[in-house]
Amino acid sequence: MSVQPEDALAADVVTAEPARPRAAQPTAPYLEAVTAYGFRGSARFHVPGHKGGEGADPGLRSAVGDRALLLDLPQDIEGVDAGPKPTPYERAERLAAEAYGAERTWFLTNGATQGNHALCLALAPPGHSVVLQRNSHASLIDGLILSGGSATWIAPEYDPELGMAHGVTPEALEGALARTPDARAAFIVSPTYYGMAADVEACAEVAHAAGAALIVDNAWGSHFGFHPELPKCPLAVGADAMLASTHKIVGSLTQSAMLLVAHGDRVDTSAVARAVRLVRSTSPSSLLMASLDAARRQLAVHGETLLGRTIQASTRAREAISAAAGCTVLGAGMVGRPGIAGWDPLRIVIDVRGTGCTGYDIAAELRASYDIYVELATHVTLVLVLGLRQPVEPLERMAHDFTEVIKRMERSGDTPTLRPPPGALETAVAPRDAFLGAGETVAASDAIGRISCESVAGYPPGVPVLLPGERITADVVDYLRELTAVGARLHGAEDPSFRTVRVLVEDER
Repeated sequence: MSVQPEDALAADVVTAEPARPRAAQPTAPYLEAVTAYGFRGSARFHVPGHKGGEGADPGLRSAVGDRALLLDLPQDIEGVDAGPKPTPYERAERLAAEAYGAERTWFLTNGATQGNHALCLALAPPGHSVVLQRNSHASLIDGLILSGGSATWIAPEYDPELGMAHGVTPEALEGALARTPDARAAFIVSPTYYGMAADVEACAEVAHAAGAALIVDNAWGSHFGFHPELPKCPLAVGADAMLASTHKIVGSLTQSAMLLVAHGDRVDTSAVARAVRLVRSTSPSSLLMASLDAARRQLAVHGETLLGRTIQASTRAREAISAAAGCTVLGAGMVGRPGIAGWDPLRIVIDVRGTGCTGYDIAAELRASYDIYVELATHVTLVLVLGLRQPVEPLERMAHDFTEVIKRMERSGDTPTLRPPPGALETAVAPRDAFLGAGETVAASDAIGRISCESVAGYPPGVPVLLPGERITADVVDYLRELTAVGARLHGAEDPSFRTVRVLVEDER
């Protein structure tokens, strides 16, 4: 059905024209249109005020370059995202949908966060419930606050020795859906921050049998399905929608992402389109969207070759790092454990327990000695993230430098083992009511029995321990104090030291 767009970037066109042939993937229509306008010397009597760079601060011009400023365009430029249909912008989104095997794709300029907010608004309106994996991204909790919906939580599989949360099992999903028979959708995470993929196909079968759509937070797996050694794209194995943080690995600019909905009727694309419009800026960055168009082109046309080269380099680096005393690189050997059906070789996860040093200590020494920055350090692991077109030489140097650091570091002793996060808490009020209700800040010890206004997750393991609307227990307070004591950071907490916490005032309970 063709729907007239309310503005050039909010078109709800789903099947207005047949899918373009795959031969069009080598093109980047939006990038090309932006470039054509930006560099042809048009007189600009429209925003932004820097007028293609000439009016910009000299320091900014020197930092980002005149060419980037020339391409910083507003929406509604004729021949870019306005004019005869389909516009270059619409063609770019359709090419992305074709590349991933989706019915519809939206370019996002506020990251996958924007997509999670839109999905919650579309699928979890007030009075409706969805099923959510407990270690879902914080933006899903925020999405429920925006939408007014509620959730039944599924605990991920958890490895206490590594302090690592994995995916959910189909059996756990089935149980959560049985407890929530009216759930419209189930949201799961695959892959995790550590690159471990869930059994998406089996989870899709379980969700569909229960009459629910399966939504996959595939933020860390936007390259899945583009090389035979990688897990398949979630949409190819039954997922009904997914988020792809294209900037994380595929190479678009930071803050850009995609929301993709599969063919079928389990997710209403019109409802999602309305929600995307609601949470989208009216001044989206042309640079971010052009980078999405370009990243899609490179992935679709050259992805298998580039990924193959990166996977080979990753294999060599993993072997070199594994030779360091006391270090184990996690990966294929994890597959088959509960919650792990596949893994991503573009994530190098190093278990450093045998070194007698914490991951925090090793990361600090890598920075101080070699100016090397890793994606994540925990008490027992380091996580390195590689890119689609990973530069090989720095990776080879890192493997050597890592080994040198391990040789000379002082051993601080045995690393601590984190106990599993506390079990399910009582949900006293809906997340929206708790977040927006009148709150007060109290000492953590005085918060026991009160209702939390905030969402708190410790990294590691990244599993939210406390959510808005849940009643705080002594076990939760003790656990969060233990996390801070071993150096974990508390994401979402107003007081990262967890000396205080925000709770609903007595009248609101």
